[in-house]
Amino acid sequence: MIEPRNRVVQVRSFGDPETLEVVDAPLPSAGLGEVRVRVLASSLNYTEVLIRRHLYPQTMRLRPPFVMGYDVVGEIDQLGEGVRNLQIGNRVADMTVVGSNADYRTLRANDVARVPEGLDAAEAATLILSWTTAYQLLHRAARVRRGQRVLVHGAAGAVGQALLVLGRLAGLELWGTARGEHTALVRELGATPIDYRREDFTRVLPGGFDIIVDGVGEDGYRRSYAALKRGGLLCAIGFSASVQAQRRMLPIVMEIARLYLWRLLPGGKRARFYSVNAMRARHPTWFKEDLQRLFELLATGAIRPRVAGRISFDQVAEAHRRLEAGGLEGKLVLCPDLPSRSHRAPRQETPTASSNEGPHPTVQRVSQGPTYFGVARYFRYRHARTLPC
Repeated sequence: MIEPRNRVVQVRSFGDPETLEVVDAPLPSAGLGEVRVRVLASSLNYTEVLIRRHLYPQTMRLRPPFVMGYDVVGEIDQLGEGVRNLQIGNRVADMTVVGSNADYRTLRANDVARVPEGLDAAEAATLILSWTTAYQLLHRAARVRRGQRVLVHGAAGAVGQALLVLGRLAGLELWGTARGEHTALVRELGATPIDYRREDFTRVLPGGFDIIVDGVGEDGYRRSYAALKRGGLLCAIGFSASVQAQRRMLPIVMEIARLYLWRLLPGGKRARFYSVNAMRARHPTWFKEDLQRLFELLATGAIRPRVAGRISFDQVAEAHRRLEAGGLEGKLVLCPDLPSRSHRAPRQETPTASSNEGPHPTVQRVSQGPTYFGVARYFRYRHARTLPC
């Protein structure tokens, strides 16, 4: 019997998407208290751009090569010793930080959440990081109350969309900054759109907002802090402006640290940096509870995450370029069962020049860049520092 193939997406060195590559890795085996899953879906997140560029505090100790993949929905195909509450064939989900852009991977049985039958695997995968982040921001960190006025930066992004949908369910009054071409989407999701290229969000609401969620970090979060009402809360969740400006990690960390000094200023305003990983480390049961709640909302049709595209292994580098360019109105999701483009039968009316080229026996290119890599080691979130998400 031929052992199943285990393709993984590795990053050779920190840098551009061209450093990503698909390789054949050894098939993992479930150890004590673990399950092995056949990966059905693993969503691509902007956070992975930070990981690839060595700008993500949670993975600063990792050194390439390692396997990418922040989250996973998979079907259990092997049980490790001591696993009693799960069975082969169960669908489960987990947030792994790295290691899930693969055909197979192992997970700790106590960490996984059950995925209800009938859910689309790609849609379920989109909930693991972005929607759980949004849910916990609103209900665990900010503890929102009906009628509060909330501003969401990057409202057309994955977390932004989730915040608007869940915020509307919570009875909040919502505003969202976005590019002009995305204002219709923001309005459709129940918020008042703000075209950040043409409008000054600090002047939109006299008296200020109750809560601002900022994943951009423009001007070191100063303008967001200024737009709060007296006693308001700023929840910083990212720093995409610094990433686009190609700033180094140290000044970014200093800006995050400064948030906690602002609480000493008069006016009663508060500021904090929310990390889904730090909260999971402090309250491990919350993550599973909140993710299960989101699966229930998906099953009933109360929420419907947007999937911008389902991609195969050889499209991952291209997907990373799209993530960095911005403008996506949904999640890109790696679905290992999708055939790679080089393995798809070409249409007869439009033959391609590369249709006769087969992949390297052990390495398949995912970009026009060079090909290399060794076998990865997986990194678990429990071994990371509880730093920004």
